[in-house]
Amino acid sequence: MQTGFESKAVVITGASGGIGGALVRGFASEGARVAIHYFQGRQNAERLAADASDSMVVPADLREETEVRQMFAQVEQELGAPHVLIANAGLWPTQNVPIHEMSLEQWNNTLAANQTSAFLCVREFLASCVRHSIEKPSIVLIGSTAGLVGEAGHADYATAKGGLMSGLVNSLKNEIPRVVEGGRINCVCPGWTLTPMAEKLTRDAGAMERALQTIPLRKFGCPEDVASAVMFLASDRLAGHITGQNLFVSGGMEGRVLYQPNEIELSGP
Repeated sequence: MQTGFESKAVVITGASGGIGGALVRGFASEGARVAIHYFQGRQNAERLAADASDSMVVPADLREETEVRQMFAQVEQELGAPHVLIANAGLWPTQNVPIHEMSLEQWNNTLAANQTSAFLCVREFLASCVRHSIEKPSIVLIGSTAGLVGEAGHADYATAKGGLMSGLVNSLKNEIPRVVEGGRINCVCPGWTLTPMAEKLTRDAGAMERALQTIPLRKFGCPEDVASAVMFLASDRLAGHITGQNLFVSGGMEGRVLYQPNEIELSGP
């Protein structure tokens, strides 16, 4: 692919999940030195590291400022100052909860896991880039189609992802180059993707049918689809003049099915 990742340190958060695993394999295959972050999936992270030469496994609760700082210090010590950050860690609550029933605890937890964790990692990554005079560093956030079209029953998740995709990306595309030469930030936004997190969907034929009704390609994505898009945007050789963009990897998905035929009254005004 000629990505230019050879011997460069890449931090991948949430690397023990489906998309995270595909990211680790992809970057490792391009010769990157990969920091494989996990929070709870230690065994998966260690399995990935066993197959990825010149990698390390690093645990951290990314909602905690001290742990994020310790993680980046460990990466610098073992792999060198990172050139790339993939902020992939996140949380999608599995239960549909309308906002009038949603607890403040759930709201805060979802925003902390998706938004605050990204902020803390981006801040520490850029501070490291400044300290070590890294040129042309790259950040890729993982958003979601929910951040664009919303998701009923998951307003907390949609709000968290929407904030990354709009506020953070649009602000930092202007801010980063002022402090780090050639620094870029972009966001990859998956639609329905067959990962362990989406396993519940695959057991519900009706839900799968409703999802596929919104996708022109009439199929779900796989983790490798997302990883390929991330690697493209992260590469200075391939995407060196692209920043501040949201790239949707969703099969062309348009919104969501809101009503079933029996829920629509055609005779009304």
